[in-house]
Amino acid sequence: MPAFDYGEAFSRNIGWLTPDEQTRLRGKKIAIAGLGGAGGVHLLTLTRLGVGKFHVADMDEFALVNFNRQAGATLDSLGQPKAQVMAGLARGINPELDIRIFDAGVQPHNVEAFLEGVDLYVDGLDYFVFPARRLVYDACRARGIPITFAVPLGMGAAVLNFLPDGPSFEEYFRLQGTPEHEWPTRFMVGLAPALLHRGYLVYPDIVDFRIQRVPSTGLACQLCAGMAGTEALKILLGRGKVRGVPHSMQFDAYTGKLKHVWRPGGNAHPLQRLAIAYVNWRLSRAAPA
Repeated sequence: MPAFDYGEAFSRNIGWLTPDEQTRLRGKKIAIAGLGGAGGVHLLTLTRLGVGKFHVADMDEFALVNFNRQAGATLDSLGQPKAQVMAGLARGINPELDIRIFDAGVQPHNVEAFLEGVDLYVDGLDYFVFPARRLVYDACRARGIPITFAVPLGMGAAVLNFLPDGPSFEEYFRLQGTPEHEWPTRFMVGLAPALLHRGYLVYPDIVDFRIQRVPSTGLACQLCAGMAGTEALKILLGRGKVRGVPHSMQFDAYTGKLKHVWRPGGNAHPLQRLAIAYVNWRLSRAAPA
């Protein structure tokens, strides 16, 4: 087996990165919670970018239902812990990685260790995991850690950045004081106010927020990783314009559309309230009897 050489392994990044920037990425540490659909591809993409340190968290195991979209889901990994499998795949790209595994997920008792020394948090949590997401976002804000969140939607993706000096998770999504059953709708509208994916859902009967069932594609997860990785590069290197919420961006490959949206006040904005009402109406029509 040939010896690993960091400089040669990531030399094709040079040109889009300077040699100095590549060296700086080698010393950066990124935390990723959730290593399924989007999160697993985030880890591999950022490893190939040359980021040298990670904290990764996931308490789940791979199952057959993950095969359509999750980078680590194979027959060999069935029943295996996602965090261990994905860390192994990342080490196969860069055996020098400094990677710490949190195989119990992110909890109140370990969130401080999960974020210790972290330069950026990349959100890969499941769509419906609101308590853990709020825990990590609040902890990042208290420590001044920026957040990049790219979510798969249809055959595209949306990306948002939560920056230390911008609105918080609650100030943007406005979940507090609203019915809990409405949180998935409010979350989706906050993620992608343009709703570019709304027109080609060909089998809406499958969507049921009450039992946390939504469709997802591997196409969207791959797009997520590219978008989140680019935002991560800009944030970590201080290069290029980084828009934080209430700005959001959605790209939909199916419709060929890209949309930037600015919604001051987040879900309190009048257009957001209209979008939430629209989505609730659509879901009520598609809901099983």
